[in-house]
Amino acid sequence: MGIAIVTGASSGMGREFVYALDKEKKYDEIWVIARREDRLASLKDECNTPIIPIPLDLSVTESFDTYRCILQDKNPDVKVLVNASGFGKFGTYKDIDPAVSCNMIDLNCKALMCMTEYTLPYMKEGSYVMQLDSLSSFQPVPYIGVYGATKAFVLSYSRALNVELKPRGIKVMAICPGWVKTEFFEQSKTDCKDAVTYYNVMYEAKDVVATAMKDMYKKNKDVSIHGLPVKLQVLGVKLLPHKLIMKIWMKQQKHS
Repeated sequence: MGIAIVTGASSGMGREFVYALDKEKKYDEIWVIARREDRLASLKDECNTPIIPIPLDLSVTESFDTYRCILQDKNPDVKVLVNASGFGKFGTYKDIDPAVSCNMIDLNCKALMCMTEYTLPYMKEGSYVMQLDSLSSFQPVPYIGVYGATKAFVLSYSRALNVELKPRGIKVMAICPGWVKTEFFEQSKTDCKDAVTYYNVMYEAKDVVATAMKDMYKKNKDVSIHGLPVKLQVLGVKLLPHKLIMKIWMKQQKHS
């Protein structure tokens, strides 16, 4: 049956993807990747599919060498890759240390690209790559500037790669949710407490994942968006100038 691989599996959206893939009962194993080994190991008691914890910090370059060695040793048949690792920070350029922003770029962009391209040689026709993206990928977002820019990369890269992989019969899909109830908000805090204070709609991670799992099997779907308000916002961003979109965002967040 092959295996599924999920990064960022210790919490949030990544963990929900593990649960969803486990329910499909299609895989011999699910490889789960994140820094917190104890959180990964706890999935063994929560899933019926055999769970293989692989504790790696994907913001560290050496982790990719470890991952490549594991792939070469096991030579798996990867049916699904879910890249759900990532983080964001709220604040202006003055509030976020450049080293933190670089780490954000490394994890959200570099790690996602490396995990995808190191895994692709082990994927066959009918396989899927699911990239956790964001609504912020469609527009510039002041006070989440670097995070939004990393997600714009994910959207562009995923859609282009989806076209490149069509001859191989491998589908790539970007998952672009709005606000989701996860640990993201704890990790995103900085000294700039009022950077982002308005959240129009907050969704449950399991519901966003359920939509993504359905969209994964739709033939011409390369972007998954959960919730009508988010879909309408994406439409608005496509139709209106970005200058106006940013002005609306700043007003919502009570910034002049």
